[in-house]
Amino acid sequence: MTSPGSDGRSVLLLAHTGRAAATRSAQLVHRSLTEAGLTVRMLASEVDELKLAGCDLDPVEAVGGLDAAEGVELVMVLGGDGTLLRAAEIARPAGAPLLGVNLGHVGFLAEAEREDLGATVRSVVDRDYEVEERMTLDIAVYNGGRNATAPPVRTWALNEATLEKANARRMLDMVLEIDGRPLSRWGCDGVVCATPTGSTAHAFSAGGPIVWPEVEALVVVPISAHALFARPIVVSPDATVACEIVPATTAGVLWCDGRRMVELPAGARIEVTRSDMPVRLARLQRAPFTDRLVAKFALPVAGWRGRSEYEA
Repeated sequence: MTSPGSDGRSVLLLAHTGRAAATRSAQLVHRSLTEAGLTVRMLASEVDELKLAGCDLDPVEAVGGLDAAEGVELVMVLGGDGTLLRAAEIARPAGAPLLGVNLGHVGFLAEAEREDLGATVRSVVDRDYEVEERMTLDIAVYNGGRNATAPPVRTWALNEATLEKANARRMLDMVLEIDGRPLSRWGCDGVVCATPTGSTAHAFSAGGPIVWPEVEALVVVPISAHALFARPIVVSPDATVACEIVPATTAGVLWCDGRRMVELPAGARIEVTRSDMPVRLARLQRAPFTDRLVAKFALPVAGWRGRSEYEA
């Protein structure tokens, strides 16, 4: 373990160590940050994995545990959206901003691409970035329904909380409730409760709307629901969204960001609310969200002339 840089600046570097591209990128980032006088901190497990891959980074501050981001200026993530969601578990409690470099496919949460890695590191060294906060969700699971005496299981999500059927051969029978009032009963494959950040992820693939990040809202999207009223809905960020699995029916399972799982017996109740603890994202680009959508989804915009064509 090394001492911090001359001005006490440190960056936590997380990488998808199973990818050769991430190994090479980690070497470049480590060298550039170290030469600029910053301390590079990494998870001890990732340091060991990189050594096995023939990448021995030195000096490096090897750390472990969920407090790994305490005191760092930034958490830099090399990988896809899955790697960034893993990093969010570490960065969120420390309030450290995340800066993602996409080494995956779409990489919607990432701020930079691999070919821009050198410029991205320079921006980190120069502190040339802005930080924005993204809404997250608090989830409480009551395995005995609304009258359960046992304390709830609590977890959280940046993108979405997804209630799914546990048995592939049977539908999930559930009731949706908004702010303490029942809205509809569905026989379905599941339901997605998403933030604006998650509206481009699982909720979008299930037929939900894309919500601009600056819009504060919760998105609820049923999955393959057999019901008359089965459209996606958008509710207030201050609403309480609850899903109850009808007693004496099939069991379910809850996934949060595809990472944290809770098993749900029949009769379980899930309450989703806005969290007081956001995830902070570092932004290098000032381009509008519309441009991000076009770039990430390769949307066809040929033929667009723009307003300037009509101005005298």
